[in-house]
Amino acid sequence: MFGQATRVIARRFSTTVARRSQEWQQEGVPGANLPFSIHNKHKLTAYFILFFSSGLSAPFLIVRRQLLLQAQE
Repeated sequence: MFGQATRVIARRFSTTVARRSQEWQQEGVPGANLPFSIHNKHKLTAYFILFFSSGLSAPFLIVRRQLLLQAQE
């Protein structure tokens, strides 16, 4: 009894969530569901450079900081 009621509630919730999500999504439009614009090539390139350079440079900056802290002791 409890399991059946739970399944019914879960099904109703999942269908309403799926129905609501279609309101703001534009299917068939490339890049409509991305959190950034893909229409400006230069801005997109700058975002990619900042994103990847921050991830690649972080370990080197952390090691440098640790070495400087160790040299001060």
